Amino acid sequence: MAEPAPARRHDAAKRGFASDNSAGIHPAVLAAIHEANGGHQPSYGGDVYTERLGEVIRGHFGKQAEVFCVFNGTGANVVALQAMTSKWDAVVCTETAHINVDECGAPERFAGLKLLPATSDDGKLSPALVAARLEGVGDEHRAQPRVVSISQATELGTCYSVAELEDLSTYAHANGLTVHMDGARIANAAAYLGVSLAAMTTDAGVDVLSLGATKNGAMLGEAVVVLNHAAASGLKYLRKGSTQLASKMRFVSVQLEALLGCDLWLENAKHANRLAERLASAARAVPGVTITRPVQANAVFAVLPPAVAERLRESYAFYTWAAQTGEVRWMTAFDTTEADVDAFTALLAEEMAAHRREAG
Repeated sequence: MAEPAPARRHDAAKRGFASDNSAGIHPAVLAAIHEANGGHQPSYGGDVYTERLGEVIRGHFGKQAEVFCVFNGTGANVVALQAMTSKWDAVVCTETAHINVDECGAPERFAGLKLLPATSDDGKLSPALVAARLEGVGDEHRAQPRVVSISQATELGTCYSVAELEDLSTYAHANGLTVHMDGARIANAAAYLGVSLAAMTTDAGVDVLSLGATKNGAMLGEAVVVLNHAAASGLKYLRKGSTQLASKMRFVSVQLEALLGCDLWLENAKHANRLAERLASAARAVPGVTITRPVQANAVFAVLPPAVAERLRESYAFYTWAAQTGEVRWMTAFDTTEADVDAFTALLAEEMAAHRREAG
């Protein structure tokens, strides 16, 4: 007897602001996966969908760009940084960088490199911050700085301007360093700045990009995009050796094609950014709530009483960013609606009013 079809095991009406990873798959991406199904195609990237993705990527980043699909963002960062470093090298990043905080030591463990984190109030590196981490160049007792890794948008929801990216790349290259960009939310940054993907990467001097898709509507799959081949080597071997080579790669490639082959990537990001600004504006008007950081992408950071945060979490998921200050993070996504934001901020106002009455 055939097994019953899987049942829906969650409440599809329940919404939250924990992460843009919590959202489902954009319908156009899901449809693209369906269209890529059926029949046989060469495995490991020899398929027509991966070939087409290469054309799409070159259209965005220039004819020199080469794309390597991987399963996830940590995989993209690990593969990219391995290709950009030797075993004695180090990577300059911020303390809040995903590679430093949220990848369980994977870049250091798998790539054999050392991270040199710098303190930054806005999540961004500057030439001065990089310069402060270049002590010990040529000293055999020190790991040698080789790569500057930046996040666009940053983990604090801020975005580098094109001028900032150009200045940072110019400084890095003048000092024998290459530039890696963690672009998990690069679409949100492009939407905020109103510039092309190439303007923030190829034209600004970025050498290798970890290109995000999952947070912007894909099911799974990111990519490493090599913009300067002199800055990275052995990607196809490192991807396989790092367990990031998909056998049925067409189903990863077609997702990125669905997003980047038209303006869907930008439309999704603009929508998420706009809803984040709507959320911040409404929350800012609630007495006792403080918006702590600029809202430039799809992240809103706020401080509110921990007791209020806990009551809100009974209805909406979101994370505490800094327990010592009570700072929380709210993320919007491509499928966040105005009704979601309005209902959440109305509940926020209600709970804050109740908290004030209790504090009496």
